[in-house]
Amino acid sequence: METQPMQDFQDLCTFESFKSFWHYYGYGVDQQELLDREFKRIKGVTYLDHAGTTLFPESQIKEFYEDISRNVYGNPHSHNPSSRLTHDTVESIRYRILEHFNTCPEEYSVIFTSGCTAALKLVADTFPWKAVSKEEPGSEFCFLTDNHTSVVGIRGVTALQGVGTVPVLPHQVEARAKKPQTQTNGEEECSTPHLFCYPAQSNFSGRKYPLSYVKGIQSQQLYPACEHRGRWFVLLDAACFVGCSPLDLSQYPADFVPISFYKMFGFPTGLGALLVRNEAAKVLRKSYFGGGTAAAYLVEENYFVPKPNVVSRFEDGTISFLDIISLHHGFETLRKLTGSMMNIQLHTFGLARYTYIILSCLCHSNGKPVAQIHCDSDFRNIAEQGAILNFSLLDCHGQTVGYSQVDKMASLFNIHIRTGCFCNTGACQHYLAISNQNVKSNLQAGHVCGDSIDLVDGRPTGSIRVSFGYMSSFEDCQNFLRFVVNCFVNKPLILDQKRINRLKSATPMESSASDHLSSITNGQQGHEIEQVITPSPERITTPSEGTVSKEGKNNGISHTLTNLFIYPVKSCASFEVTEWPLGPQGLLYDRLWMVVNENGVCLSQKREPKLCLIRPIICLASNTLQLQVSGMEAVAVPLETSLENSELRTSQSKVCGDRVQTVDCGEEVSAWLTEFLGKPCRLIRQRPEFLRDMKFGRGKSCCPTALSLVNEAQFLLINKASVSFLQEHIANRHDSENEGTWSDMEQLIQRFRTNLVISGQEPFAEDDWSHLTVGGTQFQVMGRCGRCQMIGVDQKSATRTQEPLRSLSECRSGKVTFGVYLAHQSGRSSTAISILSIGDHVIPRISESTEKL
Repeated sequence: METQPMQDFQDLCTFESFKSFWHYYGYGVDQQELLDREFKRIKGVTYLDHAGTTLFPESQIKEFYEDISRNVYGNPHSHNPSSRLTHDTVESIRYRILEHFNTCPEEYSVIFTSGCTAALKLVADTFPWKAVSKEEPGSEFCFLTDNHTSVVGIRGVTALQGVGTVPVLPHQVEARAKKPQTQTNGEEECSTPHLFCYPAQSNFSGRKYPLSYVKGIQSQQLYPACEHRGRWFVLLDAACFVGCSPLDLSQYPADFVPISFYKMFGFPTGLGALLVRNEAAKVLRKSYFGGGTAAAYLVEENYFVPKPNVVSRFEDGTISFLDIISLHHGFETLRKLTGSMMNIQLHTFGLARYTYIILSCLCHSNGKPVAQIHCDSDFRNIAEQGAILNFSLLDCHGQTVGYSQVDKMASLFNIHIRTGCFCNTGACQHYLAISNQNVKSNLQAGHVCGDSIDLVDGRPTGSIRVSFGYMSSFEDCQNFLRFVVNCFVNKPLILDQKRINRLKSATPMESSASDHLSSITNGQQGHEIEQVITPSPERITTPSEGTVSKEGKNNGISHTLTNLFIYPVKSCASFEVTEWPLGPQGLLYDRLWMVVNENGVCLSQKREPKLCLIRPIICLASNTLQLQVSGMEAVAVPLETSLENSELRTSQSKVCGDRVQTVDCGEEVSAWLTEFLGKPCRLIRQRPEFLRDMKFGRGKSCCPTALSLVNEAQFLLINKASVSFLQEHIANRHDSENEGTWSDMEQLIQRFRTNLVISGQEPFAEDDWSHLTVGGTQFQVMGRCGRCQMIGVDQKSATRTQEPLRSLSECRSGKVTFGVYLAHQSGRSSTAISILSIGDHVIPRISESTEKL
């Protein structure tokens, strides 16, 4: 017959009881449904070692497999199309990583490594350690005693360089804090570099250390920085923290942040990164150089110049690019399944808190506790405790049960836990009261880290750890607690009811978990968005024949503007108009959208020729962009995007080497594009407040020009006389492919994707112009447009041809330029970023310089 305490225990092991302890569970869907769909392989398994590695969902691996099955990814050090795809994809993923941690490439760089340990070693090997000298004090390597072995191991590097080592007990950081040191008259500022390392979350106990330590150490207000002059850098070991908690580097700008991705996604293993603050990266000194890191070097002379880019300097050899590409699917799957890191934090902390409360209240028949919990909190504050529970089991006499015995019993019940010291000797010594002499004696007795010798002279050499991940369920808690009661409690069970009632009634502090982080989700920055005011633009009109202006007569040359095109979606078909408004970045809505693949990489006709068959139509009356294609129903998206819509995701992409900030246009248009192109893709729009300057022609006397998603400049102009010349050259080739198609000049014009088409008299005369007067408005010619293989896509059939690129190269003596870039020139004003009007005639002014633009 069951005793009342056992019945009470059974009642506590109900989901209703759990909900009375904690209100947050799951992600809007039944957790069991998530497990059945994504984690079928762990049916019957109670997996509680997520701090070791979390588990990957099936959809993540399937999407990654489909990705590498669809695309050809080459070595990113080459320049062929498959290599460029790899390079662009990897760069997109770097952006995604920084977005996840609420920062940007202007502040941080992502250096890929083989894991967190390799990232730590990279800092150890490149930090500018200084030995003590008569002139100035030496560097100090300082670390919290509650740190992973891989952090403490940095002292193996520093010891050889005469650098001091300062182990810091957790309570000392704030207890010994002082006011910032003030520089006395005549005393020079000390620039000696020092490094302080601490974990955002202890991998032993799950204790979260204040992220505010970052600025406290950097400003020399906290110990040990307050006692040592110099420049202090902070290494924040975030490997254990980021698996279940959001990290905002904009608020806590640690100089070095090592992570391992398998802690976050479960896959891939053997891949990590060092997030390095760009200011801190400047001080790192690297000796070894591998492939891809050199700007130049000599074989027979000790001459080496590193590449200027931070990432290129520190990533030796070919990176693990396929593993890196898989990270996109990790981030995307995590977002789809959970919504945000805050949701994961609330879910996992609740499971850990519940397990802590019940386990800490279990007693043997004589009233002695079943478990000794190794932590510094009562699991009330989510900002102070992670989803890790570390403990030792005790028998009815108060003696520790060896962790190996517990581990073996757990395996019989298919419960996966972690035992030992977890590569954290400092924390293990602290919580288990193991002295330095004990460690040495244990070694003499034959005990080494990682073995199964759990007791030496009755004293524990390690403990037991259970840790939760985003796919953990209440049933995992149930199974574990029942295992402990069934196997390690001297019956009849006694429950400490006073403790249960006290802990249950205590209000958990979930709202204090990095208060400002509540709005941060995976891949989305929580920045405030300002409303962008669109100016009331003037009109551009395609002309009818008119009278040549006086200025045109004086120059003796005039050209008529005959066609006007915009390209709302980059690489899709043109939208021809007779009049059109002007916006702050050129023609209004010109190249404001683009199609990206599942990894956020821009798709162009070079990679996906079928894009040319998509016809975008701007409807100002209905304020929509419509996408049309033969045989499919059209789809529409709003012209203006409200970033207050929480369903829209922001992201960062690359255009012509520039980073651009964008907003996703939603699932409906994504499904439409995916169906037509036959591969996962999305439509994204440039964020309204994002400004991108034109790089083409930099250094010339032209005012700054803001760009949309165009490659080089706001406007592109071609001359019909030049088109006619090229058309004749193609026609004269007897081996030209598709000879019948080149007789249509309008189709040939479409190949060059121009904005302005003029009717000139001399072919390629525009190459030598320096300025244009269009109506009453002046433009500066910024240079010629270098043509790529994209003009080889037939805009009607989406088939690839060698023309007109082959003939263009021949008739221009190897040069493949065609058309000119324009920038608006508004006198000496530096604020003018939009043109005023365009009249009927285009009047060139010939450059007085002998240098061809």
